[in-house]
Amino acid sequence: MTAAIHWFLPTSGDGRTVVGSSHAATTPGTAQAFRAPTLDYLTDVARTADRLGYQAVLTPTGTWCEDAWLTTAALLRETQRLHFLVAFRPGLVSPTLAAQMAATLQRFSGGRVRLNVVTGGDESEQRRFGDWLEHDERYARTAEFLAVVRGLFSGEPLDLDGQHYRIRDGRVPVPPDPAPPIYFGGSSEAALPVAAEHADVYLTWGEPPAQAKAKIDRVRELAAERGRTLRFGIRLHTISRDSSAEAWGVTEKFLEAWSPEQVAAAQAQFRSSSSTGQRRMAALNGDRFDGRSRSLEVHPGLWAGVGLVRGGAGTSLVGSHEEVADLVQEYHEAGFDEFVLSGYPHLEEAHWFAEGVRPILDQRGVTRPVGARGAVGQGDQGSGGPAGARPARDEAALRTHSVAF
Repeated sequence: MTAAIHWFLPTSGDGRTVVGSSHAATTPGTAQAFRAPTLDYLTDVARTADRLGYQAVLTPTGTWCEDAWLTTAALLRETQRLHFLVAFRPGLVSPTLAAQMAATLQRFSGGRVRLNVVTGGDESEQRRFGDWLEHDERYARTAEFLAVVRGLFSGEPLDLDGQHYRIRDGRVPVPPDPAPPIYFGGSSEAALPVAAEHADVYLTWGEPPAQAKAKIDRVRELAAERGRTLRFGIRLHTISRDSSAEAWGVTEKFLEAWSPEQVAAAQAQFRSSSSTGQRRMAALNGDRFDGRSRSLEVHPGLWAGVGLVRGGAGTSLVGSHEEVADLVQEYHEAGFDEFVLSGYPHLEEAHWFAEGVRPILDQRGVTRPVGARGAVGQGDQGSGGPAGARPARDEAALRTHSVAF
């Protein structure tokens, strides 16, 4: 199976560094050359991803960014082939309502919606949402939630008497066709059985290949016990350049922008998180950082520096285009078929990867070429665009927020 390459929508803003323009930013808008997450800017990122042949974009969820459902709805008509991986917290909305929302988006998009189930973040963020369940109980609730959503996608009325939900005659007006695939992340012992039972794609953050493989092998075993097979995806950042030295120079510039106080505060927060995945990300840094960027290289070409200050995905593929392609191929051979990538800034890094790394992966057979060979913009995602989808803007408009690549 060839790999699918996705991108990320920076719905908390974008910039030339990570602090102030990233997941769980406590001071949004303070990044160097900050780009606010306006609809115009997010449209540029989505259209660029569409034009360059990324299969989907992840629309994140959290109190630190714009709402994923509304953002996706606004951008569907601005794109033609691009799919949207909509992240949401299952405990914050009725499962029947979530199924209805997903079914509506799936029809309006011509089948371009996928669902990313995020059971919870750290306790402080869950409390902001009014969610006071403990960690393991949240995953038990997610299991019930997904049982309802999947049941409603089948088109049959549903009754459920569960610990967290009581549903009578649950239904949606018209079930989605096709049903949106369900992506699911979680590294704890409470999370893995839920993934095995309900997910179509198990999505994890970018640990070194051997560690990441061990995790998905465990999920694969649990799924097999239930008579199911899953696909596996991985969430990574990317810094790809014409030379390795140039790419690693970008990481040095990142480090120069972060104060020791910012790093210390972020690391203390991550290590105290109830999220097993977040603690695993923080553990990659350990005590290895000595002020040099390469001290955070936890596997050849895998840099844990982003995780010094960014919550969630904290590792980046770094190197020449050939070196980054080598690492993508290594993950693919370890069992990963879907790659959700991002970079700072997101417009420029989308170009670096698509124009530098993707042709190498195509040539090796890791990915399928985007449309006709050499024709950028003819996606291989299928024709699924909604009737009346607007054509992409011209090159000048697409580059409105771009700077140098």
